[in-house]
Amino acid sequence: MSVATAARPASNYIARAGFSVGKLSQGRVLALAAAAPEGSDDPVDHAIAETLRVDRPDLPLPYVEEGDFDPATAQRRYSLAMVRDFPIKEGTTADVVVMRGDLEAVLKQVKITRKDRSLVHRNADWASMRGWRPLAVATALVTDGDTVGEFRLQGLVNIGREKISRGLPDPGPADWTEVPVWSLSLRLQHWTNVATIFTLSLTGYFIMHPFFGPEAYAGEGTGYLMGWFRLVHFIAAAVWVVLGMTRVVSAFVARDPHLRWTEWWPLKRKQDVRNLGQVVQHYALIKEDAPVYLAHNPLQQLTYAALYCACGLQMITGFALFGLYHQNNWIWALAATPCHWFGIPTVRMFHTGMMFALWMFVVMHIYLAVRADSLDRHGGISSMINGGVWLRRGTNPVDAPEVG
Repeated sequence: MSVATAARPASNYIARAGFSVGKLSQGRVLALAAAAPEGSDDPVDHAIAETLRVDRPDLPLPYVEEGDFDPATAQRRYSLAMVRDFPIKEGTTADVVVMRGDLEAVLKQVKITRKDRSLVHRNADWASMRGWRPLAVATALVTDGDTVGEFRLQGLVNIGREKISRGLPDPGPADWTEVPVWSLSLRLQHWTNVATIFTLSLTGYFIMHPFFGPEAYAGEGTGYLMGWFRLVHFIAAAVWVVLGMTRVVSAFVARDPHLRWTEWWPLKRKQDVRNLGQVVQHYALIKEDAPVYLAHNPLQQLTYAALYCACGLQMITGFALFGLYHQNNWIWALAATPCHWFGIPTVRMFHTGMMFALWMFVVMHIYLAVRADSLDRHGGISSMINGGVWLRRGTNPVDAPEVG
């Protein structure tokens, strides 16, 4: 592939890889954004080229001939550049036309799903609120006869006004890289869930079977001991319900595609059905390897979908039992309907059984997390603290762009 032979001069702008929409890695989206004629005096071109040189020295700077570049204008707020023999993936190159410019102007020219459009807007808004200018990057394949195909959005590159530090060492292409997966909000929800489920289980078990206190051994009065346990149980239940509501909302509005409801809705594609068997065999130590998923593999999707349903039923039965004490209020009378239908003992038994089922999941969850980290060494456990997992550059997850 042809590359620029001389580094472009510095500018007072800085560029950062932003968000990838398709299967291209953020590094390759950044390389596409660097498509400009050699010797360009555009400070944005200089900033992107410098970032590519420092952060991804393994990716060459695309070379664009003078006649293959059409700059942006006031009426058309995006540029067009022909890049020949661009590496689409390992061992494969193609001639592509790169469209780069204002997000809304580019979106009018590309084919994009409603889901991806929503994710792009949320990521662009997030970058804009932090002082970045999102630069949209789209590509179209050039076929025989120099026919330009349909443009598809590849991602965003963030541009900011900040002098690039000089004299940075050239790190060279690393074998492993940390890939952000879990947002801070999800990690906070996860650990708050851990605390609330533990509190609910402990207090709920005491409500079912008081295992300490005066009544446990001498038949003496308990004072307000049971009342305190019930109060803590109800407060933890309220926190749990709020957590559930925030998770439902984030499943539809999150800017991170891995937090959307489609990512834990099981078996969306035929490929997921085929991969499910391979994942099960991997967990059963029958197969050494399994398809790589950045977020949740098909077995985890099935498990979490069932878990969300189980937690919803647990909340419903909890409200039903709580509503028994407030039958003069029509809302709580309605909430207690399961007790009227199935009987109080049945609902209580179901509520208690679900608690033990949730703890069976917790035990298996911890075991599989430790096992996966021991075998794959990708930092899955620590990802719930720092938000990222470690993967080799060039890895092609089923549910995410190429790593790197």
